[in-house]
Amino acid sequence: MKHVIIVGGGAAGLMAAVSAAQHGAKVTVLEKMKEVGRKILITGKGRCNITNSCDIPELVKNMTGNGSFLYSAFNAFTNQDIIDFLNQAGLPTKVERGGRVFPVSDKARDVVKTFVKEMDKLNIAVKVNDPVKNLIIKNGQAVGVATMNGEYQADAVIIATGGASYPGTGSSGDGYRFARDAGHTVTPIKPSLVPLEVEEEWITELQGLSLKNVTATVLSEGKKAADEFGEMLFTHYGLSGPIILSLSKKVAELFATGSGKEVSLEINLKPALTAEVLDKRLQRDFAKFARKQLKNSLHELLPSKLIPVVIDLSFIDPDKFVHQITKEERARLLDVLQHLTFTISKTRSVSEAIVTAGGVNIKEIDARTMESKVIEALFFAGEVIDIDGYTGGFNLQAAFSTGYLAGKYAAM
Repeated sequence: MKHVIIVGGGAAGLMAAVSAAQHGAKVTVLEKMKEVGRKILITGKGRCNITNSCDIPELVKNMTGNGSFLYSAFNAFTNQDIIDFLNQAGLPTKVERGGRVFPVSDKARDVVKTFVKEMDKLNIAVKVNDPVKNLIIKNGQAVGVATMNGEYQADAVIIATGGASYPGTGSSGDGYRFARDAGHTVTPIKPSLVPLEVEEEWITELQGLSLKNVTATVLSEGKKAADEFGEMLFTHYGLSGPIILSLSKKVAELFATGSGKEVSLEINLKPALTAEVLDKRLQRDFAKFARKQLKNSLHELLPSKLIPVVIDLSFIDPDKFVHQITKEERARLLDVLQHLTFTISKTRSVSEAIVTAGGVNIKEIDARTMESKVIEALFFAGEVIDIDGYTGGFNLQAAFSTGYLAGKYAAM
């Protein structure tokens, strides 16, 4: 019986442990924190967006960072496979808007508990509070690890340490060091799926406001770089929410080029309407509220928090009566409604990113097995690899699929 050691007890590590045990190996999971699954607990706002119900080509498409590398993994362990695994282990799931899959209980902890229960059945040893210091490599082969508490011998080692985001969950970038020490190259680390900071101080007036069905467009030197449609959120420092997180990787890339170009983000508050149709809508509202002040006439068009900001940016006196608004003033208002613009100062730090972009170079990993092409019996799984995707369950599915493959072939 082969002994497989898994470094890291996150989504990829837990799946790798189950897979290796199912394929006949003796398995030990080494976790530096006091419990496994810490990052799973904060995914999906504490509900755990387990996977997405779309087909495999769509899964690949939504993994914007090296998605094609994952074809083998997604086919070997599909989104239906993780759903079936959890369902058969007693955790019912449900599909929500956008194909997002959650536990029926809406509790991420139930996902972790299910994995722990199944691991107990498979006699998998879990060592918590036992951080790994380094790999033990002899004659080009991984033969164990050294931890704070001693050495563990193994026939194969799987690195599933996560990225460098949310270090409080244990993902502090250790896996990158282990990979480099073993002779691997690590592509530069950048935040992916991270909130954005803006220069405009008036953003604080919008703190806590969420918007639905808007379009956000990233501009570099005034030229469109990317756009997304959906939901977003204003914070005290800037912008967050699903479409902002999806755009953040492009923003990080623009800043990483170091060209010093200005990066801005433009929000179309009414993307379903052309400028002409929106102008007619404004005129109807203005006719309806002709005797009211402008500040009291936009409540059918905008959330109350946005009204004073939009009026101010349109350079119109909020106390002016609607019937006194000129055609030029209405045109300025129209422009703000479709081009609410923010200057991006930076992304939040990688430690706040939901996902880390960059990682162990995929060219040095066998996509069919997740085994290192540099060191024999060394495997990688999950976010430590240079893979990343959009929100919606895609990153967790990548972790489960690569974990499954790594576990299977480490056991063989």
